[in-house]
Amino acid sequence: MVIPSVGVAAALSGTPPLQSLPGVSPLTIVGGLLLLIAVAAVYSAVQVVEAYEKEALTVLGEYRKLLEPGIHIVPPFVSRTYPFDMRTQTIDVPQQEAITRDNSPVTADAVVYIKVMDAKKAFLQVEEYKRAVSNLAQTTLRAVLGDMELDDTLSRREQINARIREELDEPTDEWGIRVESVEVREVNPAAGVKQAMEQQTSAERKRRAMILEAQGERRSAIEQAQGAKQSDIVRAQGAKQSQILEAQGDAISTVLRAKSAESMGERAIVDKGMETLENIGQGESTTFVMPQELTSLVGRYGKHLSGGDVSDMASADGDGELDSLDFDAETRELIGLDDIAEIIGEIDEEAQVDVDAMEQEAQAVKEGEGLDTDGGERIGEPES
Repeated sequence: MVIPSVGVAAALSGTPPLQSLPGVSPLTIVGGLLLLIAVAAVYSAVQVVEAYEKEALTVLGEYRKLLEPGIHIVPPFVSRTYPFDMRTQTIDVPQQEAITRDNSPVTADAVVYIKVMDAKKAFLQVEEYKRAVSNLAQTTLRAVLGDMELDDTLSRREQINARIREELDEPTDEWGIRVESVEVREVNPAAGVKQAMEQQTSAERKRRAMILEAQGERRSAIEQAQGAKQSDIVRAQGAKQSQILEAQGDAISTVLRAKSAESMGERAIVDKGMETLENIGQGESTTFVMPQELTSLVGRYGKHLSGGDVSDMASADGDGELDSLDFDAETRELIGLDDIAEIIGEIDEEAQVDVDAMEQEAQAVKEGEGLDTDGGERIGEPES
């Protein structure tokens, strides 16, 4: 603005403009202008492209080429470059409202990851590729959510991501853009729908809790019934075993009492007979007539003392010992069945001693034996 004013003043005064500056040569001014133009031309002609970029070059509005990373010389003042970031870029898709197939309103937002694969197409085929991809992702997100049920939108995030990416691939390929990934961050149903879903979830959990409680009670009742059954079986088996043992004990006791009574009765008869023989032997007479019953009594006495009954029982059993019945070890030990053989042996030893003593006494008083005409035995002096 200052230079035109000076030129107008010089023109009115009739003096040239360059001569109005005292002490400045016109050549100096022209040289300075040329230097400024040269610096501006160099600055405009040298273009530096970053390592992660590519730049589209136009000259007078005409597309020429893509500038790779590095230093490039371009026509000054008539060239223009458009940079493209070749790294993976993130596009935030704003929150979108959609109506699902079962007429449930939801809101959702997503993130799209893209990468420029062909900068020439991104420059010539689309205006502001980022905004174009964002708008396309918004419409695709609403369309995908509208084709799905509410439950699917909440549980099938991977399926939603795959469908949105598939829908974006075809148009973005024409723009030289590759969609690397789509991530739906959240899907929120409306407030009323969310409340209904919470009530449904609560009711489902209560139903499962009631089922589990009923199953637990049923299992507990089954276990208790089985336990009671096993307990009854064990008690019944115990009572049965107790009755068997009691019956066996009563039988053994009865047999032993009968044997004892029989033995005591027979022993009393034998003892009485021996006393009679002793009285007869002390008499003055040397000849005696004895009935057959008395000789039988003496034989019974010897048989009794020698354990003949026990031997007969042993031979009848075939095992050489008394039958102790078939009891278990605890029962045999309790009633002492295993000691019967030892007791019988002690009785035999005592009986054997008594028999020897009686024979010695009888030999001292005996002087002879013979038969009477009445069929009885006769004890007296030996015949001459």
